[in-house]
Amino acid sequence: MSETHRIVAGVTVIETVPDGPRGKWQFIYAPGAGSNINDPFGVFACHALAAQGVPSARFQFLYQQAGSRHPNHSAVLEGTWRAVLNTARLSDTNVVIGGRSMGGRVATTIVAAGADVAGLAAFAYPLHPPGHPEKARLAHLQAIIVPTLFCSGTRDTFGTQEELSAASHLVPNATVHMLDGADHGFAVPKRSERTKEEIYGEAVASLLAWATEFVDV
Repeated sequence: MSETHRIVAGVTVIETVPDGPRGKWQFIYAPGAGSNINDPFGVFACHALAAQGVPSARFQFLYQQAGSRHPNHSAVLEGTWRAVLNTARLSDTNVVIGGRSMGGRVATTIVAAGADVAGLAAFAYPLHPPGHPEKARLAHLQAIIVPTLFCSGTRDTFGTQEELSAASHLVPNATVHMLDGADHGFAVPKRSERTKEEIYGEAVASLLAWATEFVDV
């Protein structure tokens, strides 16, 4: 695989392209609020997808570019997502977008608002702040019409398996994949005898299996 770094709308974008033949879709990924362009799951996912012939791009938001811990206003986050989507989109592929936690949440908002994509994948979707199910982020989900994957851990405090399942029913074409024992950061207890890399691998495998159902790979 090969990687190309560039600046789009003031933020770093890393495009990862397979060395050999590539499929008919690409993935564009955004990190969670506390991470950045080096988000471990994002790096793992993009490299694993390249090994399967799927090109990808990952980026960081403006506040992450500036080294700040304080997320931009929603309009700025969404504007950055749209700018990267419009620039990194390959003309001959179907585009699936998503991300982990906040990155995936912002992706759901631009898709609900009409962003032209083939699919949407939200990893560790932050359904609500921990301990506050009454603040669930649900209103926009019913406006999403593209195939959508929700992939979260069974120990995620931002949304239980039951809550995520119920929320997924608001999306007409949704799939839910639960990572047994994983928390919001995809970490698992030592007693599980599974590594974080194995959890990452399962998450990417769920993405590949799901995408195969509706894109020509």
